[in-house]
Amino acid sequence: MFAILKTGGKQYRVQPGDVLRVEKLNAAAGDTVQFNDILMVGSTIGSPLVSGACVQAEVLDQIKADKVITFHKRRRKHSSQRTRGHRQQLTLLRVTDVLESGAERTDVAVATGTRAARRAGEADVTRTAPGTDRFALNRTEQPEMSRRVASGAAGEKPAETETTAATAAPQNTASEV
Repeated sequence: MFAILKTGGKQYRVQPGDVLRVEKLNAAAGDTVQFNDILMVGSTIGSPLVSGACVQAEVLDQIKADKVITFHKRRRKHSSQRTRGHRQQLTLLRVTDVLESGAERTDVAVATGTRAARRAGEADVTRTAPGTDRFALNRTEQPEMSRRVASGAAGEKPAETETTAATAAPQNTASEV
């Protein structure tokens, strides 16, 4: 029996024993993963997905694709050029089982990176900007801010002292000129 599964923005026609190269999944070699986004199983066509169907696969390896080299050249008077290479990270899978029903009763982990896994995990994750994970979204949870809130000076600037006013340059007035 064959199935058409969707992962990484692509669709694959699979049957037990097939070896696939899919977009990188968060799983180690030897792990078993399950895909729940099944578009078709045998003669059953989903609308858009077949409910209860799943494909189970064993992770063989995490690999990289062949290098794709991009070359940009600015013609004529602009004597600049740039060469970049990129190797896409992939996961090598062997399909072990195609189930028409009973996907929710299996104890196999859902493949991370699929739409269903991201939807299930979004409720628990607080989104922050990249590189700001060490700062809380609420500024009062930061140590220096909590000290200022406790002292009552959270929204105030420090008061100007008389020494800073005296050391400031005197202003010229019209009577001195």
